[in-house]
This record gives sequence, structure tokens and C-alpha cells, in this order.
Amino acid sequence: MTDAVARALRDRFRIPASTTAESAREIPDGPRGYFRWEGLTLYGRNLHGRVGETPGDAASDTTSSSGEMPFDPEEIIDDLRLENYLPRLGQGDRGGARELVRKAYYLLRPLFPVAFRKHLQRRFLAGRLDRPFPAWPVDTTVETLLEKLLAGWMAREDVETLPFLWFWPDGYRGCVTMTHDVETAIGRDFTPELAALDLAHGFRPAFQFIPEERYDLPDSLRAELERLGAEINVHGLNHDGRLFFDEELFRRRAPRINEHGRRLGARGFRSPVLYRNPDWFGQLEFDYEMSLPNVGHLDPQPGGCCTVFPYFIGDKVEIPLTTTQDYTLLHIFDDYSLDLWRRQLEIILERGGLASFNIHPDYVREPRANALFRSLLEFLARSAEERRLWVASPGEIADWWRCRATLEIHEEDGRWVPRGEGSERARVAHARLGAGGLTWEL
Repeated sequence: MTDAVARALRDRFRIPASTTAESAREIPDGPRGYFRWEGLTLYGRNLHGRVGETPGDAASDTTSSSGEMPFDPEEIIDDLRLENYLPRLGQGDRGGARELVRKAYYLLRPLFPVAFRKHLQRRFLAGRLDRPFPAWPVDTTVETLLEKLLAGWMAREDVETLPFLWFWPDGYRGCVTMTHDVETAIGRDFTPELAALDLAHGFRPAFQFIPEERYDLPDSLRAELERLGAEINVHGLNHDGRLFFDEELFRRRAPRINEHGRRLGARGFRSPVLYRNPDWFGQLEFDYEMSLPNVGHLDPQPGGCCTVFPYFIGDKVEIPLTTTQDYTLLHIFDDYSLDLWRRQLEIILERGGLASFNIHPDYVREPRANALFRSLLEFLARSAEERRLWVASPGEIADWWRCRATLEIHEEDGRWVPRGEGSERARVAHARLGAGGLTWEL
């Protein structure tokens, strides 16, 4: 196993250190682009130098005739999780036509009723679901790649069973979290009712508040939400749509965002509209970040991190948004059923991953939308009980992911056990390679 493969597998599976044996191999410089490998569409560099500019013209199978790994898996996973396959916001022509349209939209947005806004957005997003990459409605490219790497190594080494550290604490089979971005004063005033609903169904939610211009956050409301067990986070600065479109502006605003975070005791951050540039996250002083979608076809900024698990961006835990937002479901799809969320949950739990939801108090006040949200909570609470899912706040998820990254598993008296601070909540699982492929045994 090369060092690059071993590090990628240890990062996800926390496999025993004894499996990391071989030396690293240099990947030659070459163009980045899309290519195919064992049925997967990937982005990055490969040994053959054959890449396409779009997913549709991805270079054909790049597998070497010798079976040699044709790419650096760490680099490929980073290119996916950090969306390196997309142009970065803040690095383009800020005087271009699209930028002028965006500025005009955000200037006039407060005057637009939701019915008019959703008409504009439907026209803007038309055809997005036809894009082949990332995969809709949930993309698990990172998980599939890692499982192929693990299965390939086990097959080559004739290993039928391999111990690893299970993904979630206390043996939970998957994880669910509930978050709420608060866009208006009307939504802010509805947050206690929403928090009480969450609490009644076993959720400790997180509310992301805009700290400047749009509304105030009274100390009494903050205290009430914290009494109910909610986490308070920061939602950009003023929701004007400009934060990630100008690096100089971002650098000026970051200290104010950090100051608001300290004032509110906020550990987490999510950017309005999921606008983002991961290269700049290091300037924000938060424990965790929540601005990357799993697949962003229906967001103003497309892309997606192609994973259903948390991961690190620098010193921050990234908690990706892995399900469709309520606004998209209600106002773009005009769908008041649980069908899409159910489908997404099934795909996520097939991988033992994280189902993260973002429900805006601004959009679930009216009776029909409120009834849907209540149905969602009931469905998730029932699923959590029946399928043994960890219902956790984003802060709890970030704490566990940091803890898990420090744990090791060791063999003692013929059995594998976790070691390290917090290991009492950790569980050892086994990857088994059989005729049907790779399976987990917990």
C-alpha cells in the first residue's frame, strides 16, 4: 500500500497503523481534468495525462495495464471535497455581466415577493439537474472511491477481514442533524417555536443568525434558545451576497464576523446562499463550517463536495449539507412531500453517513409547509429509533470527528480495541471482502 493510499484510508477508516507499509510514489505534474476510473468520474491529475475539460468528455478508463494506481487518491479526494473542479468565487472578473446581474438581484431582492423570486430562480436553474456530475440527488463519489481502494488492497493482500474504527460513537449506524438559517426578523421571531418542535422530537438544533443589518438578536431570545438546547451560529455578516465575491472585501469583513462569533459564543459558521471559497475559510475563527453542499445543482453556486461524511478543511470540521434545502423543495420543485428527503436519506444511510438538513424558519411558518416540517421531524425521529441513528447537533458532530481523528485501534489479547481520549465511545468494526463485494460488520 503506498503512503498516499494508506493516508487516505486511515483518514476515513482509521485502520491499524500496521497496514501502512510501502513508500510513496511521485505523481508527475500534468493537467487537471475529468477522467474515468473503474466506473467513477473523477477530477484531478493521473499518470497517463489524459483528462477532459467537462464531465461529459472525461477521459476513458485510465487503469494501468500493470494495475498500478494511476493517481494520488489524497489529491483526488481533496479536489472533490474542496470543489477544485470549479472556478473559485472571488477570482473572476467582478465587472462581468453575471456579476452585475447578481448585484442588481441582491439590491432588489427585498422588494421581490417569494412568488416572483422563485419564478426567476426556476429560469436560472433550468437544466441544472441534467448535469452528470456531481450525481443527483446525493453524490457519494468519495465514499465509492475509498471503498474501491480498500477492497482493492484487501484483494491484493488476500485479506478477508480488516478492523477499522466505526464512523459514529456508541455504535450508531448513521447520523442526522437539524440546522436552521434565519433570514428575516419574521423568521427570527419564529425560532423558539421551531426549537421547541425540534426538542420534542429529540433534536438539538443549530440556528444560524445574520449578525448585522437585517435584524437584531435580543439577549432574551438567545437565552431562550440556549435554554431549549439550541446552538447559536453565525450566518455570514449581512446577507448581501457579496461576502465571497471579493477577497479584499472578505478580508475586511472576516474580523467583524469573528467578533460576532465570539460575542455570541458561536462555534459554527454557514455562508448565506451557500456562497463559498474554501481557500478563505482559514480567516474565520470557528470550530466547524457548514457552507458546502453535497451536490449543488439547485443552488446559485453549483458544485458539491461529493461526500456524505464530515471532513477537515485546515483546522475546521466541514459538516456538509447533504440534503435538499426546504426552500428548494417548496418553491423550486413545488413539492410538499417527503419523497425526495426519504430518497436522499436512504442513499446516505447505505454508506453509514451524515444526513444534514437546513430548514428555514422563514419558509415553514405557513400551515402547509409547517405540516411538512412536522412530518419530517416525525419521520426522522422514527428512522433514528428504528435504524439506530445518532441525532446530534453540529457541535457534537464536530467534537466527535475531532476525537475520532486522534484515536487508534490496537490488538489486545486477540481482539481489536480503540485507544485514546474519548475511546470509550468508539467502536471497532470490520470490513469484510466477499463475492458480493465489501460489507461492514459492527
